[in-house]
Amino acid sequence: MSTEHDVIVIGMGVGGEEVATRTAGPGLDVLAVEKKLVGGECPYWGCIPSKVMVRAGNTLAEAARATGLAGEAKISADWAPVAARVRKFTADWNDQAAVERHEKQGATVVHGEARIVGPGRIEVDGEQHSARRGIVVATGGEPAVPPIDGLEDVDYWTNREAIEAERPPASLIVLGAGPIGLELAQVYSRFGTKVSVVEIAGHPLPPEEPENGEALGAVLRDEGLELHMDSSAESVSSSGRGIEVHLKGGTTLEAERLLVATGRRHNLKALGLDALGLDPDAKSIGVDDRLRAADGLWAVGDVTGKGEFTHVAVYQGRVAAADILGRDHAPADYLAVPRVTYTDPEVASVGLSEKVAREQGLSIKTGVAETKASARGYIHGPGAEHGVAKLIADADEGILLGASVMGPAAGEVLGLLVLAVKARIPIATLRDLIYPYPTFVRGLEDALTALG
Repeated sequence: MSTEHDVIVIGMGVGGEEVATRTAGPGLDVLAVEKKLVGGECPYWGCIPSKVMVRAGNTLAEAARATGLAGEAKISADWAPVAARVRKFTADWNDQAAVERHEKQGATVVHGEARIVGPGRIEVDGEQHSARRGIVVATGGEPAVPPIDGLEDVDYWTNREAIEAERPPASLIVLGAGPIGLELAQVYSRFGTKVSVVEIAGHPLPPEEPENGEALGAVLRDEGLELHMDSSAESVSSSGRGIEVHLKGGTTLEAERLLVATGRRHNLKALGLDALGLDPDAKSIGVDDRLRAADGLWAVGDVTGKGEFTHVAVYQGRVAAADILGRDHAPADYLAVPRVTYTDPEVASVGLSEKVAREQGLSIKTGVAETKASARGYIHGPGAEHGVAKLIADADEGILLGASVMGPAAGEVLGLLVLAVKARIPIATLRDLIYPYPTFVRGLEDALTALG
């Protein structure tokens, strides 16, 4: 069997969905191929269900802060409504509604594993399909599992099993103090799980500014999480209580469950990229500012290596769709890509970190402002108003190259900084703004002052 279409989209995560929607809508014949669930990681194991869990954990913490503020709170955590809400928001991991939505828009949806077999041609479970305009690769990624001795012999979790859990374990070891690991670690801790986090770097959230990571680490320790920084797992084994993790240096941790949150990987070899002259062993698919990877081939989302974020995938999908349709569009620009870790407090960043800016040989200056709630007399519980803001400025041009914020609603505060970096707003202009008081965004004024 062979079919012909205008556009073929391989991978229907948020980036692929964006391309399919924007090309099928104007009337193109679109074939959408998805190996697992239409919608991808975000609605089933990522953004949406994880934030359902984060919201539940934050509610417990906020209720506890009533003690000393408005009376006395007695809270009994219950995981059952959390698990039920996760099942509701994921439709119990069923993509029928998503499939029907795309079919109503005119796309043809096929479940299966696609492989490129030549220019404009793919194969899905033995059936051939061709594209008149081109193919879009949007296959996202999957949890990366490190080569730790004994890991394959134990029943470990990735973020997917952690999201699907019907009950919280009594104890949990988390390998990796990145965004996924820390968000889930804090959630489970707030529901009574004894949590230990192991990270090879010297502070939580290694890609972020150390000032933010260290401050967040202090908050998590105050909440009772056990953090092992500058540590790595040498081996893993089963034990009477569940799983043992043997750290370099001789320390052994034991817990009922083990969560591996050490990053994500892309399986490009299975896509058949070599049929188009591309390297199947590459870590990502190289694309230009129109998201073109080769003649008749576009790529969007995680596989491009431009940032493993839903908002980046959607943005790229918009650019690629416009290019496929032959419409005028701005080139893809990653100068001001925002990123947010939804711990409590949040950590949000945009642009270059100090480390990256110095590695690029840029002439920079930095400004850091820290607010410790206890110093101002309005502490409401661990991390409630603890904040750190850090600005990275070009010393010659007087503009921001990057910025980061740790604190409540940091993701909302970041909006101003995204605009400042993207639009190259002069620091002098940012200093002249009138910042409302008392707000978390006012912390930026102190950081601007610290720039000198």
